[in-house]
Amino acid sequence: MMTDERYLKRTVLRETVASNYLHDGERSLRVYLPPGYNELLSYPVVYCQDGEDFFNFGRIATTANRIILDEGVEPFIIVGVDVNKTFRTAEYAPDGDRHEAYVRFFGEELLPFIEAKYPVRREAEHRVLAGDSLGGTISLHLALAYPELFNRVLSLSGAYFERSLEIIAAQNDLSWLELYMIVGLQETAYETTDRGVHNFVELNREAKKLLEERQAPFYYAEKEGQHQWGFWQKELPEALMYFIERQ
Repeated sequence: MMTDERYLKRTVLRETVASNYLHDGERSLRVYLPPGYNELLSYPVVYCQDGEDFFNFGRIATTANRIILDEGVEPFIIVGVDVNKTFRTAEYAPDGDRHEAYVRFFGEELLPFIEAKYPVRREAEHRVLAGDSLGGTISLHLALAYPELFNRVLSLSGAYFERSLEIIAAQNDLSWLELYMIVGLQETAYETTDRGVHNFVELNREAKKLLEERQAPFYYAEKEGQHQWGFWQKELPEALMYFIERQ
């Protein structure tokens, strides 16, 4: 099936945001602007961890064009936050030695940078944090760190290892936090690069149970799929449409 040419006319800008928290002092971003973008309007915004992967392997800009043009979804902006894979676990995992710095960068430097430059809405319900694997984990931890800023998390096969589960368990009331969670049924013995072999289905079931007990509203599904972008890319349209309203 050929891809409609309209989906391929994407506007993606490159940005660099300076940081006093990050080790290297800056971070590269990709910013997708929707069809008909007008800086006099205001837009919901999706913040993606692993920005390069979301754009290259997830094809999120093409997907966004399609659901905006064909499904009547309200136009929205996407901010992809790149990561140096060498330090990904250190930044994304809650027990990583760069985690706290990354969390503060995101809430205190990245968000103000985007909001000063682009017409994104400032209310938490118009911001979505999206991530795959550990990217889903850090998205949840960002919301827990800044509940006044973020209350919507899109988690693709989240890597909810022991420390993350402990942090969720320590919360009392999560009724303010809305999640979209999927995991692949073939993710029962996935070998991570630095944390051994894990059953992601069980990890997500445990996270779901803890979130449920704390009254967090969420969509949860286990689907045929492996721990890879071939699975997540197909799930992105439905996941985005869960949070971005149709006009």
